[in-house]
This record gives sequence, C-alpha cells and structure tokens, in this order.
Amino acid sequence: MSERQHVIQKDARLDVSRAGEAIARIDAPKREEILRDFDAFREYLGKRIAIGQSLGLGEEQLARVAEKVGDYLAEHEEPRNAEEQLLRELWRVGEPDERHKLAHMLVRLAGRE
Repeated sequence: MSERQHVIQKDARLDVSRAGEAIARIDAPKREEILRDFDAFREYLGKRIAIGQSLGLGEEQLARVAEKVGDYLAEHEEPRNAEEQLLRELWRVGEPDERHKLAHMLVRLAGRE
C-alpha cells in the first residue's frame, strides 16, 4: 500500500480527507471484528491514537481524524451495539462544533488505558 493511501504520512503530515478511504479498505471480516463490540472498537481506536501520538500528532489533529471517522461511520456503518447506536444518534443531532467536541472526547476515551 502506498503512502498516499494513508491518513498520516511518515513525516507526520495529516490528510484527514483520506479517513473514509482508510476505513473502507479494512476488509469486511476485520471491520466486523472491530465494530461488533464497543471495547474492541475503543481498543482499535486507542492503538491508532498511540501511533498518531508517536508520530507527533496532538489531540487537535487526532480529533480532526476522529471527526472524519465519525462522519464515515454515521454514513456507512450500522451500529452493532448500544454504545455505537448512542454515538450515531449524538453524531446525527450534533452541530459541527458539537461533533468536534465529541471527537475530542472519543480521542481521550480511546487513549486511556
């Protein structure tokens, strides 16, 4: 896979427009494994956050990616559990600034051990 297909480049440049593409490239069985259980989703997101932090990304940059992930999931994926259903409903009723704040909270939640 070429570097052009990733959201975070090796030099820590961020291309949030590729977040949806990156999720879509996850094969269906793996995506189901990640999304079937909220703890599995949180763990997966936490690992990606750790990678971003190791490349020097701050919370604001990570939240921008989380917003794009939230947009993609709300548009393309059905919730698999009560937590995802709640997140989807909050995402749908939220104004852009509220979604951004929710993305920050998700980054913090997933970044906790």
